[in-house]
Amino acid sequence: MIRPLEGVTVVALEQVIAGPFCTRQLAELGARVIKIERPGGGDAARGYDQTVQGLSSHFVWVNRSKESLALDVKHPDAQPILDALLARADVFLQNLAPGAVERLGLGAAALRAKHPRLVWCGISGYGPAGPYATKKAYDLLVQCEAGLLSVTGTEDAPAKAGIPVADIAAGMYALTSILAALLRRATRGEGATLDITMFEALGEWMGFPAYFAHYGGTPPPRRGAYHATIVPYGPFKAGDGGTVFLSIQNDREFARFCDVVLQKPGLATDPRFATGPARYANRDATHAEIESVFSVMTSMEVIARLEQAGIANARLNDMDEFWAHPQLAARDRWTKIGSPGGEIDALRPPFNLSDFEPRMSAVPALGEHTRAILGELGYSHDAIERLAAAGTVAGA
Repeated sequence: MIRPLEGVTVVALEQVIAGPFCTRQLAELGARVIKIERPGGGDAARGYDQTVQGLSSHFVWVNRSKESLALDVKHPDAQPILDALLARADVFLQNLAPGAVERLGLGAAALRAKHPRLVWCGISGYGPAGPYATKKAYDLLVQCEAGLLSVTGTEDAPAKAGIPVADIAAGMYALTSILAALLRRATRGEGATLDITMFEALGEWMGFPAYFAHYGGTPPPRRGAYHATIVPYGPFKAGDGGTVFLSIQNDREFARFCDVVLQKPGLATDPRFATGPARYANRDATHAEIESVFSVMTSMEVIARLEQAGIANARLNDMDEFWAHPQLAARDRWTKIGSPGGEIDALRPPFNLSDFEPRMSAVPALGEHTRAILGELGYSHDAIERLAAAGTVAGA
């Protein structure tokens, strides 16, 4: 099998989530990804926790299928190694602190002057220009600046997203931008400079509340797990203590919901509930009608009626229930990969291209591939030993 990015080499000076999430997917699509890490500690995400057989859950998630080169990029002897790597690279990706790669001589202008076909991708918090250009950025802080916390949570308190959504957004836009740049290079022969920011990536995802607030005059209210403007949409308790989530998208669905699920067809023509705006204005009354019926049913009985009526619904799963989800099992979404801690489970990426099997290889140990990579670059055994003794490189 030839994967779509077979033959593409990516050199990544990356850390934590945004950069690594992008390059993991490039690796799954067939690219060779050489991850440069600091000797000693490596990527900071390696130390976040030890829950996956002694490894960090964050690191395991976004770093499989890569090669780890432990290289002190600030050491004088590192420059020839970097030069040799980048001469062979198709893509260079970095998400270091503002200004760090420029101080190393690895900025876009410097590298693309040497390598015009290189796709240079920088991921930052806010970009290289503007009043926030030098501001440090972490996921929670970008969620704050993009206004996500202002619309997430309850009436009493805002809440962050439970996953690093700003990092993920930036990683995904970096991925699609790199793919577009490689496609353009194939037809035009030229490289590209990509400037991806967490703030702008997450800002794109904030479209609905931003438009709602700017043109409506007020922000959408924080409603916890309920939808800010659609009613009914969210969690409802059943009589057995279980919680069922449901979503009504239009008046036709609401009429069917009243008839089949609530078995109160007259509610659909009640002026308080007949239209979306009316249900929004009478949220409490709408919820009360639903809860009066659900309170004498089990959650499975509620779901059965919702399914009968064709109303979208879901159970509130915890992480163990997600891990064992029958849909994942039915679609064969789990596989095994290697790691320094032994074999672990891994969820297949959701590309689902026909006639394609994503690369699903091991999570690398720090510096696991250092000697092999240096050997490819022409370094002898003795030269590698001298670099290791000087602290320039590390690894097996």
